[in-house]
Parts: sequence; C-alpha cells; structure tokens
Amino acid sequence: MEFIIEKIGMSRTVDVPSVPVTLLKVVDTKVCEVREDGKALVAYNSSKKFNKSIEGQQAKYGVSKEFNKFMTISVAEGTEAGDLNTAALTEAAVVKTSLNTKGRGFQGAVKRHGFSGGPASHGHRFGRRVGSIGMCEWPGRVQPGQKMPGQYGNTKVTVKNEVISYDAENGILVLKGSIPGANGSRGLVRIVK
Repeated sequence: MEFIIEKIGMSRTVDVPSVPVTLLKVVDTKVCEVREDGKALVAYNSSKKFNKSIEGQQAKYGVSKEFNKFMTISVAEGTEAGDLNTAALTEAAVVKTSLNTKGRGFQGAVKRHGFSGGPASHGHRFGRRVGSIGMCEWPGRVQPGQKMPGQYGNTKVTVKNEVISYDAENGILVLKGSIPGANGSRGLVRIVK
C-alpha cells in the first residue's frame, strides 16, 4: 500500500541517546477509480497550474478544485472511491520511501564522481579535469559508462526506514534516519511490514 508524502525536514528525538528522524506529511488524497490490478487513480493537491485537461478530469471523477494532480498508486484490497484511509500507517514498522534527490545541475568529475584532480602547484594545467579517457589501438574508443562530467542529482532513490511514530490527526509520519530529497519535495511511501 502506497501513500503520497511531502518531506518536512529532519529533527531528533528527545530520548537518551537521541535518534535523528525525518518528518513527512501524508498528503490528503482522494481515490477516483480503483482498477483490477490493485492500483488506483488518486487526486491530490499540487502547485501545478490549472488547465482545461485537469478541469476535465476533475469533472469526470467529481473531485473539488483543490485536487488538481492525478497519480496511480497501489492500494489495499477493498479500497473504494473517496478519501484514502491512512490507518495502515499506525501499525507499520518499516517503510520504503521514494523521492528525487536534490538536483545539482551539470557538474564536473571531481564533484560528481569524487575524482582527486591534479596537483595545485605551479606550472601544471591539469586542475580539476578528468584527464585521459581513451583506450589504446584496441578498442580505440571510449568505453560505455565512463565517468565523466554531466547531470548530477535529480534521480529517483528508494530507501528503507523504521517508523518511529505516526500522528494520524495531523498526518505526520516520523521515520528513523534520513531520506533523500529537498524539504518540500513530494514522493511515495510504501509499507514493507
């Protein structure tokens, strides 16, 4: 069973010893349509701009104006159209969270892959560059997967965390440890056990 979440940020417990925790807000979702394969089309609130196609979906499924984004998630058996029941999170012990990591744009090989670069003394022109990437006469080309500069971050990452607590009234899920992504980013949380 999956839920749409928004990352609030990190904190710690007041126990001794203190444990680092991540706070997640479970986003209000409406189940629009349940499919035969155990997945459901749900609507939730987003900062996405409102357009005619979204207006058509809202009219088709009878959801109010604040629900302006749609997504397919897996749900428990017996789920019907209406509000998504989050009661399963109160008994969850371990969850898997999927979010996009922070995007860092186009980066060089030193930052992206941890290369050491050249010496910082006088007279050299190596600096923070990659260096030689080619092969000898055979195969005479650059091998696929060569570590080079390029897009760094903004990739989907899934991590497994223990559940510390779940506040059903406010929809706050507290997980042990850290999860990827910037504060305010949205992703999915799936109950493992």
